[in-house]
Amino acid sequence: MPKGYWIAHVTVTDAEQYQHYASATREAFQKYGANILARGGAFRQMEGEGRPRNVVIEFPSLEAAIACYNSTEYQAAKAKRAGAGIAEIVLVEGV
Repeated sequence: MPKGYWIAHVTVTDAEQYQHYASATREAFQKYGANILARGGAFRQMEGEGRPRNVVIEFPSLEAAIACYNSTEYQAAKAKRAGAGIAEIVLVEGV
């Protein structure tokens, strides 16, 4: 079964509030088998519009990635991100 991935591009506008979100995601990520492959760090935007924070999270499957996003645990964490930044998140199936 192919793995699933979250790919997020984020501009943080309130670092303190965003940290509350980041801390709150741990429970959902642990429950759904997430493996964080990239979170922040150096990057080079080669094409299109970019955001200063880029995140790649691997899950056992696309179904697990979707279940995590829709979970009560993640939605509670996501509520803490409101007003702390602009995020673009896509869930994709690996090969």
